[in-house]
Amino acid sequence: MNMNEPGAPGGHDAGPERVVIDIRHISESQLAQLGVSQLAYVKPVLMNGTRAYAIHSADGTPMAVAPELDLAFAAIRQHEMIPVPVH
Repeated sequence: MNMNEPGAPGGHDAGPERVVIDIRHISESQLAQLGVSQLAYVKPVLMNGTRAYAIHSADGTPMAVAPELDLAFAAIRQHEMIPVPVH
């Protein structure tokens, strides 16, 4: 069976059309957008003299502050995102 036949399991009619991108020819703006909706960055900050952990989206937008690193990571995972520590 030819898997590329229309109607074949996994063939062309198997679901939404996929776009193939050659990552060797990706623009800077396309590279910057990779994973933006899935990543959240955590960095240590001082708030009122107390250490806390700021959570930012991949584009730098502040999202939240947590009192402990493990709570920051848990909050990010709860929203089905991937936490990335920033040093």
